[in-house]
Amino acid sequence: MSLLSRHFRFLVATCAVATMIGCAGGYTSMPSKNTGERVKVLVMHFTAIDYQKSVHALVDEGGLSSHYLVTDPSDPTFPGDEASVLQLVPESKRAWHAGKGEWQTRNHLNDTSIGIEIVNVPQCQRDNETAASRSEHGSNRLCVFPDYHPEQIQVLIALAKDILARNPDISPTAVVGHADIAFNRKNDPGPRFPWYQLYLEGIGAWYDTGTLTTYWQRFNRALPSVSLMQAALHTYGYGVVETGIMDEQTINALSAFQMHFVQDNVTGAMNSRTAAALFALLDKYFPQKAKALNTRYARETALKAAPAEEKRPQSGQIDSDFPQQDRSSRKEVNDKVAFKAYKGRGEILLTPATTINATVKVNGETLNIASPLEAGHTYSYSLKKRTHNGTNTLEVQSDSESDALHITIPWPALTDETQKWQQAFRPVDALIQQDIEDGFPGAVLLVIKDGAVIKRTAYGNALLYDETGTRLTKPEPMTPDTLFDVASNTKMFATNLALMKLVSEGKLSIDAPVYQYLPEYAGGGREARTVRDLLSHQSGYGPEVRFFAPGERYGESFRSRDKSHTSTLLTTAVPFQISKGAQATYSDTNFMLLGLLVERITGMSLDRYCEQFIYGPLKLNHTVFNPLKKGFAPSQIAATEINGNTRSHNIDFPGIRTYTLRGEVHDEKAWYSMGGVSGHAGLFSTVDDFAVLIQTLLNGGGYGQVALTDRDTISLFTAPSPLNPGFGLGWRRGSNGSNRWHFGPYASSQAFGHTGWTGTATVIDPAQDLGIVLFTNARHTPVEKQSTGNLQFAGSEFETAKYGSVITRVYEAILNH
Repeated sequence: MSLLSRHFRFLVATCAVATMIGCAGGYTSMPSKNTGERVKVLVMHFTAIDYQKSVHALVDEGGLSSHYLVTDPSDPTFPGDEASVLQLVPESKRAWHAGKGEWQTRNHLNDTSIGIEIVNVPQCQRDNETAASRSEHGSNRLCVFPDYHPEQIQVLIALAKDILARNPDISPTAVVGHADIAFNRKNDPGPRFPWYQLYLEGIGAWYDTGTLTTYWQRFNRALPSVSLMQAALHTYGYGVVETGIMDEQTINALSAFQMHFVQDNVTGAMNSRTAAALFALLDKYFPQKAKALNTRYARETALKAAPAEEKRPQSGQIDSDFPQQDRSSRKEVNDKVAFKAYKGRGEILLTPATTINATVKVNGETLNIASPLEAGHTYSYSLKKRTHNGTNTLEVQSDSESDALHITIPWPALTDETQKWQQAFRPVDALIQQDIEDGFPGAVLLVIKDGAVIKRTAYGNALLYDETGTRLTKPEPMTPDTLFDVASNTKMFATNLALMKLVSEGKLSIDAPVYQYLPEYAGGGREARTVRDLLSHQSGYGPEVRFFAPGERYGESFRSRDKSHTSTLLTTAVPFQISKGAQATYSDTNFMLLGLLVERITGMSLDRYCEQFIYGPLKLNHTVFNPLKKGFAPSQIAATEINGNTRSHNIDFPGIRTYTLRGEVHDEKAWYSMGGVSGHAGLFSTVDDFAVLIQTLLNGGGYGQVALTDRDTISLFTAPSPLNPGFGLGWRRGSNGSNRWHFGPYASSQAFGHTGWTGTATVIDPAQDLGIVLFTNARHTPVEKQSTGNLQFAGSEFETAKYGSVITRVYEAILNH
């Protein structure tokens, strides 16, 4: 018989004999060593309302409760003369005081904490009442915090000592404020709560001054990174997710920490004093964890100090040294490469490291170059007599494998051949011009073929109506240089290009889970979603979440007019409508998340990253987000909706724009909820700039001497999705005619592109070496209410607005030429 069985029989026998005494109420008692106290946390609150209202909220019908209420003798609604403690809920029972929060990885804190409410009434107000103002710590929120009454603090100290004596599992670091456990939504007990006074009485945690000074001096020389501060906050107890950027949760957590430990500098900003206080606390109460964080700090500081090895940017489709260092045993494959060119175009740059004699052949013909090539010089030779359309060959021969010759061949750049093609495009012009005469507002069409612009024409007007919907007597004409709100073409020519660049640089894996880049993206099935799921629209999200509208289907909690808050909702709250991979559902939500992912990886806003690392190097100075903030005038931009977002005053919501939109992104989510910069909409551009981006993709990832991505990445992103071959990764595909409404009947199965709700369409057809950019302002027309009740822009009924007809005639002009 086992020891446990003998012990159990002994207990039963004992209970049978000693029935007069009883044994655990008639049950057999076998005390386990694996137990602990229920209460782990003591939470301090201020009521923010006077005594009378507090009693109503905490005792009567307010829906809230707390274990204790500490009164304020100076409160005129309090009937007594001295500060006192009222017990509202026994400590053995649960009180509803903590709400949703976390401390030291524990949530459901109502179950494991004791709450003390202290009557104290700050005066708080906001400079506006929009949903963007929900943060307790935002710059638009002003609070004046009164001192606590001295008598209150004395009775509070006595109460806290009693609680700690009865609940030994409450450690010093687990005596916290409501703001500590719920920093995104609370600020109590405020920056005037005397935490240090309580510490001197043996209640709660505080740092040692000497340790604080040591860390302060260290961090004055080099602050910890944002990631390390997030890790340190989390280690101490705050429910912060390590994201690596100074996001809303981090600002709020720092504000809460400062209200507790750095009360003379509550800013939400990282500084040496705050970092020193945090690390001094960790050093005192969690020394082993502090040691690990300090090791990480030393490593990161050393990496910052060490000069980074910069990778030289690629300066052409061929940008290599010859003889090639990676040599094959198959002699015929060495020192030979292919490049793309067009007949009668191209150049080659030769830069020898040493004086050498070399033979350079293009398409089997030897170039007439200097002999020898002198070290320290760069030689430029035209290839116009050697090149043909398509794939060309380069071969290099030298006297010795020790020779070193650097060769650069830029990617093709666009030329102008519009005059040669004027006659061929007359049927296209006729279709669009007829629509213009019949009331369509305006359009610009650009076509590139075999590396040349063969069509570039503006039609109609950039501004046709005034804000009453009346046609102007002197409309503003459209020009080929007009900027357009490209709407969902933003997804491809901003977000997707950024993602493709990051993939080609090894900074992003499309098959990685989204939470690898956005750690807060968790819960509700989010952990199962990959970047590929978002790109291919098979994540399970619905088409959109209307964060800007009070009638949003998910409720008022999803209303947001602030990018930071919207981003939090996107990553933590938006629910899925169907299972992952069940169906390809085109969704703005996917690309809003992908835009945030780009920002997280790069540490830059989406517009800044694209403008600095994609458009800037290509000298595309007319491709921007928020153009009116970046030096462009409304007169340079095509107008969109006549009455803001009202659909001719048939729609209304608080803060809605009612004026003609011109230079502000039309998309409501992008404008109201994302500050004009979002992964799904917000980009403005011209047909000329888009032509360069399209030629870059047709070239295999570069233009001139600028590398954007690589050919393999383009193939990866434009391959058909197994779930719906009409989609690639983000890109819409020709897909053997399944998207004829967009690509027309002649596009190859390799064709890809996108459309934009404002009236924009792009087609990129590698099989034809063809690119089409059709920009219109189709929504710059009155809105008609149909018999079904649906609202319809008049401009949407024209063939030019339906994309496929114009694109079909473009293909016919080329194929029949």
